[in-house]
Amino acid sequence: MLKVKDTLRATVNLSFDGRVFKAYHGPDASVRFTNEVRVLRYLEERGCPFVPRLLEADETRLRIITSNCGQRVQRIDDARLKELFTELETYGVRHDDPELRNVTYRQTDGRFCLIDFEFATLLPEAK
Repeated sequence: MLKVKDTLRATVNLSFDGRVFKAYHGPDASVRFTNEVRVLRYLEERGCPFVPRLLEADETRLRIITSNCGQRVQRIDDARLKELFTELETYGVRHDDPELRNVTYRQTDGRFCLIDFEFATLLPEAK
C-alpha cells in the first residue's frame, strides 16, 4: 500500500488494486468517522457521481474503505472550485471544507470529484 496522507486526524493509504483506506485518529475520531460514513451513504443513495463509494466501514477500527476518485488536483481556478462545491449542495450536502486538497480528477471519465467528508453537513431540507 502507498501512504498518501498521514496527519493528526487521519491516515490514508491507497491499495494496489485502487481502494482507499482511511483510518481516523486524534480528537473526535469516532464522530468524524460516523459523519463521513453517514454522508457517503447519503450521497450514494442520491446517485451523486463525483464522490467515492463507501465499500466498507469498520466502526471498531474507525476505518473506511472507499473507491478511488482519481488523483489529487494541483490547480483549478476559483470559479470551477466554487462550482464543484455548489454542485454537491444540489445533492443535499455542504462540504464544509471547500479547499483544493479535497478535489481529485478521475481520468477515466474526465470528472473532477470531491473527497474527505468528515466535516460535511446534510442540508436541512435533505435530512
